[in-house]
Amino acid sequence: MNTAPSIVAVVVVAIATVAIGTWGLRFSRTTSDFFVASRTVRPALNASAIGGEYLSAASFLGIAGLVLTFGADMLWYPVGWTAGYLVLLVLVAAPLRRSGAYTLPDFAEARLGTPLVRSVCSLLVVAIGWLYLVPQFQGAGLTLDAALGAPGWLGSAIVPAVVLVNVLTGGMRSVTFVQAFQYWLKLTALLVPAVILLTVWIDDGATSPARVGADAAAWSLPVADGGGPGLYLTYSLIVATFLGTMGLPHVVVRFYTNPDGRAARRTTVVVLALLGVFYLLPPIYAALGRVYAGDASSDVLVLELPRLMVGGAAGDLLSALVTAGAFAAFLSTSSGLTIAVAGVLSQDAVGRSRLSGVAAFRVSAVIAAVVPCVVAIAAPDLGIARAVGLAFAVAASTFCPLLVLGIWWRGLTDIGAVTGLGVGFLGSSVGVAYAFAPVTSSGWIHALMAQPAAWSVPLAFATMVLVSRATRHRIAPEVNRFMVRLHTPEAVVLDRGDS
Repeated sequence: MNTAPSIVAVVVVAIATVAIGTWGLRFSRTTSDFFVASRTVRPALNASAIGGEYLSAASFLGIAGLVLTFGADMLWYPVGWTAGYLVLLVLVAAPLRRSGAYTLPDFAEARLGTPLVRSVCSLLVVAIGWLYLVPQFQGAGLTLDAALGAPGWLGSAIVPAVVLVNVLTGGMRSVTFVQAFQYWLKLTALLVPAVILLTVWIDDGATSPARVGADAAAWSLPVADGGGPGLYLTYSLIVATFLGTMGLPHVVVRFYTNPDGRAARRTTVVVLALLGVFYLLPPIYAALGRVYAGDASSDVLVLELPRLMVGGAAGDLLSALVTAGAFAAFLSTSSGLTIAVAGVLSQDAVGRSRLSGVAAFRVSAVIAAVVPCVVAIAAPDLGIARAVGLAFAVAASTFCPLLVLGIWWRGLTDIGAVTGLGVGFLGSSVGVAYAFAPVTSSGWIHALMAQPAAWSVPLAFATMVLVSRATRHRIAPEVNRFMVRLHTPEAVVLDRGDS
């Protein structure tokens, strides 16, 4: 195996990332530039940047591996991850931008009028961000191991180092240009090899993909097998992915960079199109992998398939292109998550010290990247897609109820929100604890523990509503004015009777 092309690909991506981020530095002068790019990012650029940061290690490597191993029912992952933006478009995007907040904790405090909710939201942002960052760094380690034969810890260390260069120098404005570039790089890196590999498959006279070592008919089931528990796992996964998108800190923060609510909606529509195109590609690799991959590791199927099907120098070049896309995926998602976590830490932790503004943001960015880097190196065996799925479950069980009720129901109170956030976090954390626990189970116990969103999300909603109704006297006094602000389009000019 010739690793030279893959080494060159990784180096070129890293250099291009730093170069674009450095170029964006000349536009970053204020604190607002570092946090939200001064709210001047247009829909086309912002949609490309969102696509760049959202298409993570789970999207690039995890989906193909899951479909290869478990069959077509795993296609609910890309369906849910894309459809989540439809829910975001309808319920959250424009009102959230009109709130004028920098972060989710900012929104929560402005809506509910108490710093207690802000503190709880800050802790949740950090927890979800780190839970999502760990698999990005692990994926980088897997990629460099499979493509270059490098030790796993090297990739987990290189990605946060490159990310910090961009985040520390230019903040959100620099990262926006980087992520937009990386979306198109990732799409090209999957699309070009996919077309060539499909051509090879057709030339080989293959008729249809067959499941390796199992019944081909079972592979095509549209929902999970395994009876009731299997069906529950599918529906719970749908709930987590559909509703978790709006609660992901690195996704939400990008909508604060739009000029207004209308631009936020247009951005979301373009994102739906970009994700829809991208998610057509990983299942192609999975289907071809069932014919050609044999015993190849599911986590690195996308990286190994070109060499298995084409071979020679052409196979090495195609693998190098896919490796470049994978490395870009880790960099772009990690950049967005680091920005989101650093923004919260700088305002609610580091910013309370003598540091403030850009200095606090930079210290926070280092903390945001280093902690999950250490965890990724210390615990390298957690499945990529599974870890990301758990982050979605936690986000769906906490921030989704807060945003939906906070935007659309004036009766939400601070006590109701805090209680619901706590219940949702504890419920969804069951899945996180279960993933790390050295225990095995099956049937309903396994299903309920492994994928808790189907019960933890309704429980969080119900808790917020019931506790808020029991504490009506705690409704924020400025709630009516804030609700008008959320739901009034910017184009509307209010006549105050001035003459």
